[in-house]
Amino acid sequence: MKQAPPNSANADTDSVGIVTPQTLHFDQPLELACGRSLPEHDIVYETYGELNADKSNGILICHALSGHHHAAGKHSETDRKAGWWDSCIGPGKPIDTNVFFVLSINNIGGCHGSTGPTSINPDTGKPWGPDFPPLRCRDWVESQHLMMEHFGISQWAAIIGGSLGGMQAMRWALEYPDALRHCIVIASAMKLSAQNIAFNEIARKAITSDANFHEGRYLEHNTLPKQGLGLARMVGHITYLSEDGMKQKFGRELKTGNLSLGASAETAIEFEVESYLRYQGEAFSSSFDANTYLLMTKALDYYDLAREYNDDPVEAFKHAKCAFMVVSFTTDWRFAPARSREIVDALVAANKSVSYSVIKADHGHDAFLIPIPRYMDVFHAYMKRLKQELGHAI
Repeated sequence: MKQAPPNSANADTDSVGIVTPQTLHFDQPLELACGRSLPEHDIVYETYGELNADKSNGILICHALSGHHHAAGKHSETDRKAGWWDSCIGPGKPIDTNVFFVLSINNIGGCHGSTGPTSINPDTGKPWGPDFPPLRCRDWVESQHLMMEHFGISQWAAIIGGSLGGMQAMRWALEYPDALRHCIVIASAMKLSAQNIAFNEIARKAITSDANFHEGRYLEHNTLPKQGLGLARMVGHITYLSEDGMKQKFGRELKTGNLSLGASAETAIEFEVESYLRYQGEAFSSSFDANTYLLMTKALDYYDLAREYNDDPVEAFKHAKCAFMVVSFTTDWRFAPARSREIVDALVAANKSVSYSVIKADHGHDAFLIPIPRYMDVFHAYMKRLKQELGHAI
């Protein structure tokens, strides 16, 4: 992994600098929860920091629904934006790359280089499209475990994730209890609420109703269901924000200063919030794959941490051996603090070590991506424990 030194002229002092994604190919079949298997697969990943001599300082970052491997740094000096969690990963940041070796991957089923619906199906020579096997969270854990073996890591210092990433971290704690010392779960839940599933279904319906969807074989028709995917993103984005946050950011401000009387309802963009949502939808529809969106939202819907433990989360967490940190945000109504408290209550009842913080924030579910001072303080404080375990001077 190419990485600029933190004190170089081309990097901020708290940045991992310029990073280059890498691809790892696995020839062995990956058995999936659905009963099918991938005969081979690629994983695109980035690393930050260096593994220590006994490989005890590794941290795995699990990404959320629309996330990917590029979590920190930039791919070139001209990049306008850094990785999606650059605020938390880097020298001196909560996930301190002066101390930790950080692995961030794009999960299978993704659309940023890892094997997914846009990849070529070796049996047909065409894109997998809708024929890509359905996935479950445990499939991502199994693929990530192969990455762990590749790097020769026997135990992660921590596995960290927000939202869907937090679900993966919890699944790790049950499937491979000896493989991690800490599990950090941010803005997540043990299963989706009916309301969350409903929002996901509306988003999927927007995609599949697009005239260019072609039953998921749009790539074979040299087209994309951009309108449907853009609408799905708009619906999703509203749920990631809070009412207070939207009010502060947009209010009822008019984009042009006055109403566009006479303009059609289809084309008129009168309010700032309309402009913002349409921009988000357009940008997302040009960079994300529709089949991947369908695949990952279904994996979200089916996730239920305690299903095979008699629907008892306490029984489920009794299998874990790691310590836990759980964080929620006051205005997150997609993964509300009540869902995090359910996790904490189950951990306490299972006699597990757990730290819990509720962070006051106006940013809704997206707060886990934002460097809110109190959030950063809590994160820093917990990560100091990990540094101390490694014998690193604080």
